[in-house]
Amino acid sequence: MNLIPTPGSQAPSPAPGSHPGSYPGSHPGSLAQESAGASPSPANLDNLDLSESTILVVDDNAQNLELLQAYLETLSCKTLSATDGIEAMKIIEQAVTAGTGLPDLVLLDVMMPRMSGFEVCRKIKEDPATRSIPVMMVTALNELGDIERGVESGTDDFLTKPVNKLELLTRVKSLLRVRHLKRELDRTMAYIQDIESRRGEGDSGEGPIL
Repeated sequence: MNLIPTPGSQAPSPAPGSHPGSYPGSHPGSLAQESAGASPSPANLDNLDLSESTILVVDDNAQNLELLQAYLETLSCKTLSATDGIEAMKIIEQAVTAGTGLPDLVLLDVMMPRMSGFEVCRKIKEDPATRSIPVMMVTALNELGDIERGVESGTDDFLTKPVNKLELLTRVKSLLRVRHLKRELDRTMAYIQDIESRRGEGDSGEGPIL
């Protein structure tokens, strides 16, 4: 799927009854190409430290991979690349097996040989070890059935082709921020549970008061 803008190309129309510029199940925000005031303001996301974040970019078109990675260089985060769905799943599975850091976000092309983006997303979301990884589908599909299929597979967001750099960076920052906050919440909950467990052990060891 080519990301390079072509003359006369248009972003798909939203589904009837949906919020303008959004698809069923996607985060609110415009998918229109460079519409005035359409993209969410990135101002409140600029302070997010992305230096330790990793983004896996999956596309069978080498030109698309290079373009997306060039756009993401602005964020100073680490990027990995895969040329199809099977390679992407191998990278993720190896990270799970080795206990190394999972990708913090997957940018996923939809139409790919061997394994489609829909199937990759479904596999990620069905595995308890990887379901927390945000997935953004990058697609030129504009049929409502295709959008519904993406939602059913578990995607967290959509980005339409041709890709707008500002919209890409804003949506990526937003999903990475959610990922960061969830990790902080998980650490806090683990800390609280540890304290309660230690307190329970201490209480059970106390003898009767005479």
